[in-house]
Amino acid sequence: MSQKLLDAVRETIRLKHLSLRTEEAYIYWIRDFILFHNKRHPDHMGEAEIRSFLSHLAQDKSVASSTQNQALNAIIFMYTQVLRKKIGEIGPVIRAHRTKRLPVVFSVNEVRLILSQLNGTPKLVVSLLYGSGLRLLEAIRLRVGDIDFDRNIIVVRRGKGDKDRVAPLPESLKGSLLTQVKKVQAIHEQDCEEGFGEAMLPGSLNIKYPAASRTLGWQFLFPAGRRSSDPRSGKIFRHHLHDSSIQHQVSSAIQRSGITKKGSCHSFRHSFATHLLEKGYDIRTVQDLLGHADVRTTMIYTHVLNRGGISVKSPLD
Repeated sequence: MSQKLLDAVRETIRLKHLSLRTEEAYIYWIRDFILFHNKRHPDHMGEAEIRSFLSHLAQDKSVASSTQNQALNAIIFMYTQVLRKKIGEIGPVIRAHRTKRLPVVFSVNEVRLILSQLNGTPKLVVSLLYGSGLRLLEAIRLRVGDIDFDRNIIVVRRGKGDKDRVAPLPESLKGSLLTQVKKVQAIHEQDCEEGFGEAMLPGSLNIKYPAASRTLGWQFLFPAGRRSSDPRSGKIFRHHLHDSSIQHQVSSAIQRSGITKKGSCHSFRHSFATHLLEKGYDIRTVQDLLGHADVRTTMIYTHVLNRGGISVKSPLD
């Protein structure tokens, strides 16, 4: 396998300021594509080989449709952005089965019960997932400057699809968030005293605003407990909390609550949307708050509302 090709893919991804997770996923699928075809160089392959690989993922590996799409995106990225080779019609591919499942939604009482089992930072993060409709990664990637206390809004930057949006800042969380900012300030001042204190900035902002990385506004709102080196540059930063730490806390809190639903961190975002619709907010408003590109994605929450089909009285009753 050509290591030079994979290095070129990494370099192109970083030039385009794609996330580390995207880089890792694309490298994985490109390597898998090459290995599947007995280490042939992609320059000597094309539409037929892409088609057979994607069909293999669906037929032999039983991957989800989203996984199959991610693999396709990685391969297309390699051909168009790195090898500068046009890809024509791929043709009929055995598609991965797209499952249609309703989201897990907690009731208001269940949300309260789970939150009562959490403390400190995990409780504040989860409160934002439910109170502002954030995804977990969006919440832990928040910077101090993203919280606008005067306008009661949270600016979600570079969300899914690399889009910015505005989310509501719950009035009930303002005190806790102000306390969190003070904690971040103390940590940041200590880091600066020890010769660190520089935040990792998105994209090329560190070039455009070289002094910004040391300001409080660019520090992560939920900083990690210790500094670590950036896997790309090797520089020492204080990154944000790892998502797995919050996921573990939520899983334990759900168990302690005695709730039998198979919920997760994302269930709080589902609950945010469903409860707003139950309160009478229109679907377009909820779509904007969630950052959905297509209203059809938001429409799934109408299927779990306490009205419509499930308001019909059972003949057994």
